Amino acid sequence: MNASEYLEGIQKQFKYYQSLGKKTIAQLPEEKLFWQYNDDSNSIAIIVKHLWGNMKSRWTNFLTEDGEKKWRQRDAEFVNDIKTKEELLIKWHDGWKCLFEALESINDDNFDQPIYVRNIEHSITEAINRQLAHYSYHIGQIVFLGKMITGQQWQSLSIPKGKSSVYNEKRFANPKHKAHYTDKLMEDDTN
Repeated sequence: MNASEYLEGIQKQFKYYQSLGKKTIAQLPEEKLFWQYNDDSNSIAIIVKHLWGNMKSRWTNFLTEDGEKKWRQRDAEFVNDIKTKEELLIKWHDGWKCLFEALESINDDNFDQPIYVRNIEHSITEAINRQLAHYSYHIGQIVFLGKMITGQQWQSLSIPKGKSSVYNEKRFANPKHKAHYTDKLMEDDTN
C-alpha cells in the first residue's frame, strides 16, 4: 500500500466516525447534549469540546509543530460550559475541518517525515492511527450516551439488532470486489 492509498482509506475511516457522531447529535434534543450521568462523567457536549481541543492541537501545523500545543487548555476541555447546540456544532465542525485539512497536506514528498506529539517521535502513520483510535473511542462514548438518552426512539447507525442475516445476505449477493468497508455505509449519507 502506498501513501495515497493509505491516506484515502484513513480519510474514509475518519469521515465514518464523524458521521456516527453527527447522526447521534442529530437524534438528540438540545438539552440532552449537556446531560451527565453524574458530576464525574462527561456529557456529549464535553466529549465534543475535548475532541475539538485535541483536533485543533494535534492537526494545526501537523507537519511542522509538536501535536501538543502550548496554547491548548486540555483541562478546560472537560468543563461543561458549552451553552447551545449551535456552539457545540461550531466546535464539532471546526475540529474536523482542521483534521481533514491536515490530512490533505500530506503527500509522497513529506510522508516519511517524523511527527512529534509531546516530544515523542511518531511516523505519520503512527500519529494518524493514534488519533483515529482516540477519536473512535470518544465517538463510541457519544453513540452510547445517545442510545441511553433516546432509549427505544434510537435510530440504529449500523446494522440494527436482528438484521444481521438480511445485511449479510445483501453483501454476499455480490461477487467479491475491492472496496472500503465504509463505502456502503457512507452511501446513505449522500442520498
